[in-house]
Amino acid sequence: MGSGQVTDWQGKHVTVAGLGVSGVPAAKALHGLGAKVTVVNDGDDARAREQAAELEALGVTVRLGDGDTLPDSTELIVTAPGWKPDKPLFAAADAAGVPVWGDVELAWRLRKPGAADWLAVTGTNGKTTTVQMLASILEAAGLRTAAVGNIGVSLLDAVLGDEEYDVLAVELSSYQLHWAPSLRAHSAAVLNLAPDHLDWHGSMEAYAKDKGRIYGGNRVACVYNTADKATEDLVREADVEEGCRAIGFTLGTPGPSQLGVVEGLLVDRAFVENRQKNAQELAEVADVKPAAPHNVANALAAAALARAYGVPANAVRDGLRNFTPDAHRIAHVADVDGVAYVDDSKATNTHATQASLAAYDSVVWIAGGLAKGATFDELVAGAAGRLRGAVLIGRDRALIREALARHAPEVPVVDLERTDTGAMLQAVQEARRLARPGDTVLLAPACASMDMFANYNKRGDAFAQAVRELGA
Repeated sequence: MGSGQVTDWQGKHVTVAGLGVSGVPAAKALHGLGAKVTVVNDGDDARAREQAAELEALGVTVRLGDGDTLPDSTELIVTAPGWKPDKPLFAAADAAGVPVWGDVELAWRLRKPGAADWLAVTGTNGKTTTVQMLASILEAAGLRTAAVGNIGVSLLDAVLGDEEYDVLAVELSSYQLHWAPSLRAHSAAVLNLAPDHLDWHGSMEAYAKDKGRIYGGNRVACVYNTADKATEDLVREADVEEGCRAIGFTLGTPGPSQLGVVEGLLVDRAFVENRQKNAQELAEVADVKPAAPHNVANALAAAALARAYGVPANAVRDGLRNFTPDAHRIAHVADVDGVAYVDDSKATNTHATQASLAAYDSVVWIAGGLAKGATFDELVAGAAGRLRGAVLIGRDRALIREALARHAPEVPVVDLERTDTGAMLQAVQEARRLARPGDTVLLAPACASMDMFANYNKRGDAFAQAVRELGA
């Protein structure tokens, strides 16, 4: 099973590791192609049993409660992206010479001849928004496309379904890239790199290396962030096709082979004739919603990938205008007594929160939750001058409180111990007390939500509900 398509799956013994959102479609697809599929899963809860029953009805073998033992006669493992590389199952596979693919690798290998190109996006933050912007731009150019990968349509459905696409906008996590050795995108972008998921990858170097796999074999453009040297380093190290170009994006004035911002306009000095002298206007900064700096950077990255694919300038403008961001991403909830209330519950790590805080001049910051091993000194030191006050919630709030004491001792801090459903309402009330007209009360927790809420969506909903109660 080297690189290239595996055309004959008939009777091949394939083990799918993990049920979940990627495992079930992978098991169904492989079974449909004639493979003998066994699914192994660590958990044995009600949800897993329900999924197992559905697969067993098709003739797939499912083993619940044992994800570590390699089934006999396995010729290939297809793993869920979240399974850590140090699991005993993979050590056993390595010892037996059995290859391990992720769901992305499987989708890549199952593409039909003449299939759609992939424009791929990764990065610590901004992936989903950038991919959605890119799909909107490609649609505005009249291309058949979809936002796929971590979001939207499943990649397997996109490559195996009846719908024909010209080009796919693909969001890829570091996990997915780790297990996708033969992926070769038309063009790809790494938006930014900050410490995240280090418990999974083992080190920042390993995390960066997995992100950098997205550039391997790119044909037209490797898009990087000029403000984040690590992304440029990954381009330098990438083994790309002859003639592939490094294309930077910047919030400043672009140099040749870059996209950037000039006097309120997004401009392209990369995909134009005579880029030493010429620039092409693509859109206005005001066409980007919301026009916070990090979101303008996302728009420039999406525009760079679209331009690499040959999309005309007016489609970039129309696509950005047509795009509506997902909920809980710097979403303006309401103004109450001259204070803006903004929900960025999706800011679940320090890097995302740093970008969020940078979008406002005077902030009452609501933060806290599960820190996932993060530290907050750099974040707080950088934002200290913008903070009117802070309201801290969640299990690991003491880590943020201590960073505030070190780097912003004059900022008033409210520390809320309660973790019940009313905690968010109290947090918003305390924030209102600290805020002055012209301030922004910003929910940008810099932490995961699962200590108090089912997910970041529920946390953002609780914030918006609390703000509405204030307004009432």
